[in-house]
Amino acid sequence: MDRSRGTDARTRDRVRSLLLELGPCTAAVLGERLGLTPAGVRRHLDALVADGTVSTVTPRRTAVRGRGRPARLFALTEAGHAAGPAAYDDLAVGALRFLAEAAGERAVEQFAQQRAAEFEDRYRDRLAGVAVAERPAALAEALTDDGYAASTEPAAAGSTQLCQHHCPVSSVAEQFPQLCDAETAALGRLLDTHVQRLATIAHGDGVCTLHVPAAPQPAGNVPSPTGGAR
Repeated sequence: MDRSRGTDARTRDRVRSLLLELGPCTAAVLGERLGLTPAGVRRHLDALVADGTVSTVTPRRTAVRGRGRPARLFALTEAGHAAGPAAYDDLAVGALRFLAEAAGERAVEQFAQQRAAEFEDRYRDRLAGVAVAERPAALAEALTDDGYAASTEPAAAGSTQLCQHHCPVSSVAEQFPQLCDAETAALGRLLDTHVQRLATIAHGDGVCTLHVPAAPQPAGNVPSPTGGAR
């Protein structure tokens, strides 16, 4: 094999590994992590997009602050995930199976709750001082910064849907739904309201969707039966 072709293949493997580890990323982030120039990393990304293992995603504006066009995110496709190091998922599933057999299902639940507590701690400071009504958008921004490609969508009766377009543990959560349940509870605490999962990537849906009810209005702003405020 030509030496340059071998080097390109190794670099593209590293790109795919980073996308698997970090989730959707901009070319700038990938280039910085790999020590490549913008032109260099884009050459490899273009090749991966062409072979169908990577696709581009434009962040929704609800998940991005600031003016101007948001930077494109690059993410692994289903084929890209299939070509990745599935051994890590196999190892995680095997470890949780062993834990369940050796210590019982309660031990798996405790592990999931501990992981969710760490997840919650990571975002608590980002939401400190944010009004309840603004928390879904603020949390979506924080999740996007960590590679979850999150966004918010308005829903009926003033409610919101918080969407996560990437899940780093979807293959494991497919067999151990305790991970999803614990994360959902943590999201509810972060948002300071009762939330409900509508869809999950682990169950075969295209996105993890969380229903967030409308924030309660101050007592003085409750609409009266005639339409005015009381």
